[in-house]
Amino acid sequence: MTESLKTEPLKIALAGLGTVGGGVVKLLDANRELITRRAGRPIEVVAINARDRSRDRGFDLNRFDWVDDTTALATRSDVDVVVELIGGSDGPALTLAKATIASGKAFVTANKAMIAHHGLALAQAAQDAGTALKYEAAVAGGIPVIKGLREGAAANVLSQVYGILNGTCNYILTRMEAEGSDFGDVLADAQALGFAEADPSFDVDGVDAAHKLSILASLAFGTRIDFDGVRLGGIRNVLGGDIAQARALGFCVRLVGLAEADASGLFQRVHPCLVPLGHPLAHVQGAMNAVVAEGNFVGRLFFEGRGAGEGPTASAVVADLIDVARGEVGPAFAMPVASLAAPETADAGARRERSYLRFTVADRPGVLAEITAAMRDAGVSIESMIQRGEAPDGGVLLVMTTHEGPARAVVAALERLEGSPSMTGKPMWMPILDV
Repeated sequence: MTESLKTEPLKIALAGLGTVGGGVVKLLDANRELITRRAGRPIEVVAINARDRSRDRGFDLNRFDWVDDTTALATRSDVDVVVELIGGSDGPALTLAKATIASGKAFVTANKAMIAHHGLALAQAAQDAGTALKYEAAVAGGIPVIKGLREGAAANVLSQVYGILNGTCNYILTRMEAEGSDFGDVLADAQALGFAEADPSFDVDGVDAAHKLSILASLAFGTRIDFDGVRLGGIRNVLGGDIAQARALGFCVRLVGLAEADASGLFQRVHPCLVPLGHPLAHVQGAMNAVVAEGNFVGRLFFEGRGAGEGPTASAVVADLIDVARGEVGPAFAMPVASLAAPETADAGARRERSYLRFTVADRPGVLAEITAAMRDAGVSIESMIQRGEAPDGGVLLVMTTHEGPARAVVAALERLEGSPSMTGKPMWMPILDV
């Protein structure tokens, strides 16, 4: 027997036995010997908590101590680390996090909403207690992007971090792209297949991606998490016609979370964008995730992999457990909480970029002149304009791209057209990703 096998095991309490929780148990069982060698000691689940004790999860529950009171996991004398896989930014998950850290135990979570809203307070509490707060699984599932930014790129000044952060949206958009379908049809199919929730709002409206982006921005730029500063836009209003026109122009449509930091402040946005077909993000298909970071010495870093699901997310959770077993306690956000800067929000209107605009308009004389006049008066320079035929709900699709200019000019032009009887549908604006 090797010396590592004689070492006292790291004992785990697991809160939540859904897809990911079950995956953690299965992974620890399947790769036990390798994990023990890499961790330097065995990792064992000793206590569990879940809502339904009777459900068959594909493994024997009787070898674990079942605990009905979630918070009681935090104070057990036979537990070294608590793994939280319940979800939700507040409620039982947050109570368990606070109690675990207050007990001096390490805390591992896949809960991006809780980290986005309460991560700094939990990081400070863990720092004060001299214990670990780990959350690799909270962003991009099995992709080791948290460790990559916090440790691998630690010596670099990062100017940008951006990517595809929600697998549900990417699945929907790439299905629309492949089939020429509209959003509603693909969403219904995605729900039937289990790729989208019954209530998909957090995913398709960009909230889930915004949670993840705010965490990445903190790690990348050494700033305090600012979830409220993320500008949100979802994919509900993307038409099959938008995707077809983007392709004709040399682009594809992706929901992109983008954060930049410079002298003007911190800019954070989640929005569908036109991505050049030659960009790595254009080749991210289905439910995959991808993150790009730009460093001043390392250059471009590209991370891609499965952003959700049993195996990938469980892999990230167990990677954190291996770090805890090794005694790695470093600061949760790459530096002490007191060293994180309070970010100033950049003026989004001053941001210069090209744009894609799609209008659904009445098929009558004078409409084109009205739109071009609104663009002229707002100071928007039109690069190209195409009329694409009938819209799904009537009217005609009119598509244009703009030259680079301040975002506030596009906003002003759209405001001038708001309420016009020529508009038979809400305009669609998508920035063109030029990075």
